[in-house]
Amino acid sequence: MPELPEVERYRQLAEGAALGRSISAIHTPDAWYLKYGFSGAEAAAVLTGRIFVAARRRGKLMMLDTDDGPVLGLRFGMSGRLLVDGSPGVDQLLYGRAAADPRYDRFRIDFADGGSLAMSDPRRLGGVELDPDLSQLGPDALGLSPAELRRALRGGRVALKARLLDQSRIAGVGNLIADEVLWRAGLSPLRPAGQMSPGTVGRLHDHLTRGLALLIERGGSHTGDLMPERRPGGVCPRDGAPLVRATVGGRTTWWCPKHQK
Repeated sequence: MPELPEVERYRQLAEGAALGRSISAIHTPDAWYLKYGFSGAEAAAVLTGRIFVAARRRGKLMMLDTDDGPVLGLRFGMSGRLLVDGSPGVDQLLYGRAAADPRYDRFRIDFADGGSLAMSDPRRLGGVELDPDLSQLGPDALGLSPAELRRALRGGRVALKARLLDQSRIAGVGNLIADEVLWRAGLSPLRPAGQMSPGTVGRLHDHLTRGLALLIERGGSHTGDLMPERRPGGVCPRDGAPLVRATVGGRTTWWCPKHQK
């Protein structure tokens, strides 16, 4: 399940292996995978002959800038994976296949030097677009300042986890990250987001920042310490209390009632 850590690893892969290479051909075997009116013919017309000059990310959206041209936006859904010259940015996805299969390549770019960049997505929940609109995304969770986090949490009695999952407030926090960070910070996912003290918000910011860095280093959102216990009968890795399961913000949620208040 690609969340911010996976997409950041994809960005790093593209930055290290896809920039500065001339695009020779575009393959779009799955027209449905091209979003917002983007077509295979347009992709070939605007990308062939160009080079990628930068790899960026906002939350779970990855962007590849071309030289004096359009921006290619890549969204990975639940099982999308980026491969450059056949090498994946992430070795394993929670809901993806262990090995890439060319049958699931939804979009591929061939480089003039013989290499390629491909989007592999068995479940077809991602997509490729041109010049993506960033206006509906909040600030990126990885570079979020304490003041930005306070503003994102402000207002009403919305549950804390639901507010963290709102991509218009904070871009990049997914279901697994939210559970891991709240477990680390000792905060209940049901706590009203807009009614936390400055000190509590500061604690959450610290764990969000450090937690994301750790998950990126480990290789994905599924590598958190809470992850093995997110199951029936699971117990808190910190204090051994039985975990509680509920639906918060429309997502399955696990937390420890003993230390998450």
